[in-house]
Amino acid sequence: MSTAPVAEGLHVTLLGTGTSMGVPVIGCRCRVCSSPDPRDSRLRCSVWIRTARTSLVIDTGPDFRLQALRYRIPRLDGVLYTHHHFDHVMGLDDLRPFNYLQEGPIPLYASPASAAALRQMFRYIFLDPPVPGIPNVYLGEITGPFEVGDLQILPVPVWHGPVPVLGFRIGRFAYVTDVSRIPEESWPLLEGLEVLILGALRYRPHPMHFSIAEAVETARRLGVPRTYLVHLTHDVLHAEAEARLPPEVQPAYDGLELHMPWPDPISLEVGR
Repeated sequence: MSTAPVAEGLHVTLLGTGTSMGVPVIGCRCRVCSSPDPRDSRLRCSVWIRTARTSLVIDTGPDFRLQALRYRIPRLDGVLYTHHHFDHVMGLDDLRPFNYLQEGPIPLYASPASAAALRQMFRYIFLDPPVPGIPNVYLGEITGPFEVGDLQILPVPVWHGPVPVLGFRIGRFAYVTDVSRIPEESWPLLEGLEVLILGALRYRPHPMHFSIAEAVETARRLGVPRTYLVHLTHDVLHAEAEARLPPEVQPAYDGLELHMPWPDPISLEVGR
């Protein structure tokens, strides 16, 4: 179980690796939903990234409260949003305890379109004057590279069916979920990675997401040494996928821990 980092480096914990309904799916008795393998139990997608100085998460889905408790997240210096679909944002209200712990607001970062959607979906949070007892947050619009603490963050525009969404690159690490197409202008932003977290819904094609085969081809085109697949449905049994996939591309699982050197000089160069 994760605690606040004490060592130097970039620490990544996958808080959830499942699709919008999670796995097991309510009422389902398929072999994945009934699997005794804990890697086949998947909360909604989210990731915790931290250094010795900075702690942030990408997306706060409906399982965020459980994830924050399970992995003992002690503080948050920021939240990045890939897009505003339900399974990526509906835990926003559960940021309130961090306000009390930190005695201050938490910055949120989203594309202009997602920021507008969040203001509408959570209108009570953004009232002026504010209502007592609501999350104390600042919502910033992402228009280019930015920093949270000692983390330099490069947004990577991709497509989720007809919906523009964001992936994020931090040094030699990138997180790109809910993706069906990477536009040509975004491929250079993903060059030189050491680790890629990539959405891959299932084996069969889907109009809104990469299939597993499409994700593998993307990882090969980029030449990434380590790619982990997330946003997996109950069509994917972890042990079988692990055996079928090439060694450099593997299914992720909730609680997967990754560690990389930090600071990384490439973080200051990418996107210039």
